[in-house]
Amino acid sequence: MTDAVISVRDLTMAYGSRLIQQDVSFDVMRGDIFVIMGGSGCGKSTLLKHLLGLLEPAKGEILYGTQNFTLAGPGERQKLRQNWGITYQSGGLISAMSLADNVALPLEQYSNYTRSEIQEIVALKLALVGLDGYQDFLPAEISGGMRKRAALARAIALDPDILFFDEPSAGLDPISSRRLDDLILQLKESTGASVVMVTHELPSIFAIANNAIYLDADSKRMIESGNPSWMREHSEHAVVRQFLNRAAEHTVGDGDS
Repeated sequence: MTDAVISVRDLTMAYGSRLIQQDVSFDVMRGDIFVIMGGSGCGKSTLLKHLLGLLEPAKGEILYGTQNFTLAGPGERQKLRQNWGITYQSGGLISAMSLADNVALPLEQYSNYTRSEIQEIVALKLALVGLDGYQDFLPAEISGGMRKRAALARAIALDPDILFFDEPSAGLDPISSRRLDDLILQLKESTGASVVMVTHELPSIFAIANNAIYLDADSKRMIESGNPSWMREHSEHAVVRQFLNRAAEHTVGDGDS
């Protein structure tokens, strides 16, 4: 019996006639911090959107545990999504709402907690990410790093089994980025959640990831998988070794389809 929380089988991704990736297969195991990586335009964000059900495969299937997400109906998909926490590159906080109200949103939509119970949970989640006392602040009133942490508090509001991150460190200075990495590690350990993230940030990849795949833009295939530190030294593909041996100071954001 597999302990995979996500299984991707022979996935082909395309926008109409434009092929993005083909024959992608991998497993995300329980407790993984799993990174989707590759060069500009390889399809990292596209793969994440497929995992979330925002895009449909041209071919292949995605399973959550033993449940086939690709074939599931809207009701089944929504039930599965309630076990996920998602943070987007922009953070995705609602600017007109306080941090407390932002974190409360999933609890109000998907739980039967009373208002006072929700307030207690919100306070706990904000404290977990180091934002105790900031309940009444608006997103514009706090720093970028704090907004990322607030978005993380919202993502863990319902104690999800799987956390998805799209470039979690984008726009952060190195110190704030490292703090966020440490926080993701702490939350993974304390909650038992599995983590799937798209990132190009080498310090984050080597600090927290134990499993990864590399999507190649030229061949339009997944050409490597495994522990990033192993891949950096031992991958038979030069493009993978070069990607993982880039000097950290030269790391820049990349566009992606």
